[in-house]
Amino acid sequence: MNQIIAFQGTPGAYSDLACRQAYPGWTTLPCYGFSDAIAAVREGQADFAMLATENSLAGRVPDVHSLLPESGLHVVGEHFQRVEHCLLAPKGTKIEQIKRVHSHPVALGQVRKLVAELGVQPVVQSDTAGSAEMIAGMNNPEDAAIASSLAAELFGLEILRSNVEDEAHNTTRFYVMSRHALHLPATTPGLMTTFVFRVRNVPAALYKALGGFATNGVNMTKLESYMLKGAFTATQFLCDVEGHPEQPHLRRAFEELGFFSRETRILGVYPMAAVRGIGGAD
Repeated sequence: MNQIIAFQGTPGAYSDLACRQAYPGWTTLPCYGFSDAIAAVREGQADFAMLATENSLAGRVPDVHSLLPESGLHVVGEHFQRVEHCLLAPKGTKIEQIKRVHSHPVALGQVRKLVAELGVQPVVQSDTAGSAEMIAGMNNPEDAAIASSLAAELFGLEILRSNVEDEAHNTTRFYVMSRHALHLPATTPGLMTTFVFRVRNVPAALYKALGGFATNGVNMTKLESYMLKGAFTATQFLCDVEGHPEQPHLRRAFEELGFFSRETRILGVYPMAAVRGIGGAD
């Protein structure tokens, strides 16, 4: 039976590429928004959803952190996708013919050196893959796009230059979401746990809530705060830590967290990506 993985974006987007690299042979399902990708899994149209959560240059991906707790889904994996921007143009185009480069504003901000070198006009579009599709339709050698190599393949464009991003470390991290949680033994090496919590409205509540992770030697790799329903006094935190909640050191940390938090909810326990260097599979 063919397995399907949903992503936010259009065919050829970096999220599409991430799906194909992490799950070769699966069918990718493009969705308009993150909530649509989540709904596709929840309603059984897809088995998994690949949701971008943060980028090494652009930082946090908006909306994802607030959608996860109420999604009804579970985190079952993570994937790190190297973002390799390509300069794409209609076949036969010579690089000196290009006058305008189209792409998403974040992508354009990551190829400033190329734009300056070529002396071209950057033109903002809604997404990278959509820009490639538009350039293919225009078929004008004066217009090019910044997008993925997959977009070039899908829309029949020529890659004039590869890896044109200003920073070589440009990487996006994704959560892999499923209707069904993984049930892994506590003895499994190389695990991550993702959870959310709210602190009580008392002095130094966050400091006290996180103290248990420090004293028990738990490595916290992600801590993000965001307001709930627009209230400045209601803050929720999204966290990633290494380990399994039933391992003694992490169990003690969660017990201490419970004294100072109003609500703690585990969103998933899953193998960490191999790029972290501690077991797990990417």
